[in-house]
Amino acid sequence: MIKRMDHVSVIVDDLPSAIEFFTTLGMELEGSMPVEGKLVDQLNGLEGVKVDITMMRTPDGNGKVELTKFRSPDLVDVKPAIAPPNTIGLRQIMFAVDDLDDTLARLRAHGTELIGELVQYENMYKLCYVRGPAGIIIALAEELF
Repeated sequence: MIKRMDHVSVIVDDLPSAIEFFTTLGMELEGSMPVEGKLVDQLNGLEGVKVDITMMRTPDGNGKVELTKFRSPDLVDVKPAIAPPNTIGLRQIMFAVDDLDDTLARLRAHGTELIGELVQYENMYKLCYVRGPAGIIIALAEELF
């Protein structure tokens, strides 16, 4: 039986920028540490793994995003690097926000742009997608009820 979903991991090439993005979004820094060694190599099925890991958490403490920067081995590029919303695989991370307009204003101040448009679904939600660190899609939703 599953006890809970612990976190989502995002491999990034610029750890400070990723931390800034998720902090601007409203997440809190839980901690950072370098990780390496034989056990890490065995877990990843790679040799010489050296990573820096930062854990970010939502203000309520229930949601977490692990940001991982590989120092070794080199990152592997996937094409297209900035995948469209209909790409197979992990599509997005969605966050519920108190004020979508304010959240977008804060993110835009750091260069974040909408992927499509801000939309309203009936009288229930305001929704949008933005591009986050490493090209991932961040979905934002404000409840209107």
